[in-house]
Amino acid sequence: MNSSRANKFFMALLATIFVVMTTSLLSDSLFHSPAPEKAGFAIEVADGSAPAAGGGAPAKEEVSIATLLQTADAERGKNVFKRCAACHTNEKGGANKVGPNLYGIVDRPAASVDGFGYSAAMKEFAAGGNKWDFDHLNKFLTSPKGFIKGTSMGFAGDKKDNERADLIAFLATLADTPVPMPSADAAPAAEAPAAEEPAKEEPAPAAPAEDKPAEEAPAPAPAN
Repeated sequence: MNSSRANKFFMALLATIFVVMTTSLLSDSLFHSPAPEKAGFAIEVADGSAPAAGGGAPAKEEVSIATLLQTADAERGKNVFKRCAACHTNEKGGANKVGPNLYGIVDRPAASVDGFGYSAAMKEFAAGGNKWDFDHLNKFLTSPKGFIKGTSMGFAGDKKDNERADLIAFLATLADTPVPMPSADAAPAAEAPAAEEPAKEEPAPAAPAEDKPAEEAPAPAPAN
C-alpha cells in the first residue's frame, strides 16, 4: 500500500516536471524575438564621464571653430542637420519639438525661445549671460552633457570636426541677417632669431721672452 502511494507521488512529480518543461519550450518557440540583421538609427546618450587617468588614447589636440569654419560647407551641413530634424525645426517661426526651434540660433541668448521648457542646467547657463556664439555651439555639439552637465539634450555629440563645422555653417544661414563667419586664427608670431654672441677677443700672444746672453765658458786653467 505504501509502495503504491509512493509510486503515485513519484509519477505525479514526473508529470509536473514534464508539463513545466513542455510549457517552457513552447513559450520560447512562440515568443522568440530574433535580433534584426541591421540595427536602425539610434541616438546615443553620453554619460559625461571622463576616461580614467593614465588609460586610453591621448586626447586629440583641439582645433578652434574659427579654423574649422574656413573649410566648412553649409550645403554639407544641411545634410548633417537631417539627424537633428527629429527633435528640432529650423524654419522661421517653426514650432518647438523635443528641442527648441533653431532659426536664428547663432548668437542667440541661451534658453530664450518662448514656450520651450528648458532644463535647470540650461537656465543656469543662460543666467551667466551666455549666448550661442560659434565657440559655444562647437563645444556643446561636441559633447552636450560634457559642456553643460545636467542638460536634457539626448544627443551624445559629434566628435568629427568637419561634420560639426559643416553643421554650424548651416545653422549660421538660418537667420534674416546671418552672423559673419569668424576670421581664421592669426598665425603664431614667428620666433625672433637668437642674438648673435659677440665674437670673443683672442688673447694677445705673449711677448717672446728676451734671449739671454749665452754664458761664457770658464777659461781653461793655466797649465802648471
